[in-house]
Amino acid sequence: MRRRLRIARYHTPVTTERGSPLSGRWDLDPEAVFLNHGSFGACPHAVLQHQSELRARLERQPVDFFVRQYYPLLDDARHTLAAFLSADAEGLAFVPNATTGVNSVVRSMELNADDELLVSNHAYNACRNALDYVAERASAKVVVVPIPFPVASDEEIITAVTDRVTDRTRMLLIDHVTSATGLVLPIARIVAELASRGIDTLVDGAHAPGMIPLDLDALGASYYTGNCHKWICAPKGAAFLWVRKDLRTQVRPATISHGANMPETERSRFRHEFDWVGTTDPTAWLSVPKALSVMGSMLPGGWPEVMETNRALVLQARAMLADRLELELPCPDEMIGSIASLQLTEGPANQPSPLYEDPLQVRLWEKDRIEVPIGPFPVPPQRILRISAQLYNGMGDYEILADALARELQTGD
Repeated sequence: MRRRLRIARYHTPVTTERGSPLSGRWDLDPEAVFLNHGSFGACPHAVLQHQSELRARLERQPVDFFVRQYYPLLDDARHTLAAFLSADAEGLAFVPNATTGVNSVVRSMELNADDELLVSNHAYNACRNALDYVAERASAKVVVVPIPFPVASDEEIITAVTDRVTDRTRMLLIDHVTSATGLVLPIARIVAELASRGIDTLVDGAHAPGMIPLDLDALGASYYTGNCHKWICAPKGAAFLWVRKDLRTQVRPATISHGANMPETERSRFRHEFDWVGTTDPTAWLSVPKALSVMGSMLPGGWPEVMETNRALVLQARAMLADRLELELPCPDEMIGSIASLQLTEGPANQPSPLYEDPLQVRLWEKDRIEVPIGPFPVPPQRILRISAQLYNGMGDYEILADALARELQTGD
């Protein structure tokens, strides 16, 4: 499991140079060591400029924009994203975030009192709350799948899921890439296994688009939701929900608006309802093609090289931190995308919130201007450190983190 922290003298890192040659493409604070792309992403300034131009176009003539320009622009953005995801564009809808996508699905379900909904202990808290809410209203039951961490193989995960399936199981909500622990789960095998038992799967792919290759049509999940503001680096408020063809008439948006009683034309009821949920700023959605283009052009090999570069960097950083702090790697390299977690020494038994309030995380920010998440998992006082890798990062960023952690963990919490 985890070895005792090595007590070593603070020493000069291999390099203290911050960032990478590409860091100038972003507007991030140059005084900060930003290792938390996974929480909210970060948008390149070329994409932000494109969004600003769209906003100016909207405000110049709002009626013309929303009445005459909006749907063609939205359809173009949707088809571009669908091609990137290898997904049927007709089943793809833009939503503000993956949490909204999860809510749209689970709040569309008609549950009975004896139904069971599966969810893993690695689930994102907001999405777990949505599941608990609908289950409580229907007197249904939420069953937790205990995925181990550390974990040694995909088989452990598959077994953990199938062991909790019963004849009352209606659906599984499962992360593609777990938010807290950074595990890339064997989603294709999980979807296939549950489909063979007649059980729907809702995949929370918040981190997956732009981190790992996706083929939603081939995956065949019942529902898949993901963020574009994270690894695609689109503006905040850009996400999607994809629904398999046979289920589209059953899923309603979280906000019911004009589309609910609009007659079907060339646009399906699914399109009418999701494409207009009231007046909002759609420029984040309409900037997704620009984000795909900008990020895909930063390296000669396009998106495949972007994904592999980020993965290689986080694996190198994870190995270095584990070596410096004498920590065990909690999972094989094969389970890692562009975020990775390590188990730290125990933290506070109680803290008001699991988000951004661990005293070690606070000290790293206040003393060193290092932005990196540290939080309880699976329950306090156990805790983990999570690092992210994006093209603006370099190994010097993680060396600075390693030195600061070595200093702080020697002094204790």
